[in-house]
Amino acid sequence: MASKTRNRFSSEVRTRVVRLVFEDEKDHSSRWARVTSIAAKIGCTAQSLNEWVKKADVDNGMRGGVPAEIAERLKALERENRELRQANEILRNFRLWRAQGLAAVAAGRLQRRSLHGRPVDAGYGPSGSDPGQTFADNDQRQGGSPSVGSREPAVPCFRA
Repeated sequence: MASKTRNRFSSEVRTRVVRLVFEDEKDHSSRWARVTSIAAKIGCTAQSLNEWVKKADVDNGMRGGVPAEIAERLKALERENRELRQANEILRNFRLWRAQGLAAVAAGRLQRRSLHGRPVDAGYGPSGSDPGQTFADNDQRQGGSPSVGSREPAVPCFRA
């Protein structure tokens, strides 16, 4: 998600200005005096420059806190963790849905059907006898017309 504010100063400028604050100790009595003086020269607020200096102190280990590199890595890991949890939830829901469907088939509430919408026995082919049997063969045996002109192609149906 992009920030709503626009950064007027590049990271290189920020780094140089923060270095100026650290190097300009002799001219000012306190850090805040240095920050306000330099902020006025570059055209930013003293509070912004002070935040940049505090972040640099944390990154350099002079102040307690989480360095920027570690904070970025932590944020990326949390995002990855969230995505993995979502993927696991999707898989868990799919397994439950699949188990409910298989339980319904086993209980006889649903009847397995072929790709053509015809009921399929537990055997190999459409009628359960011959593994190489086609729907056209099944139609002929049941007194139907041959597959010529039929809606469904003569495709072997094997057990899945």
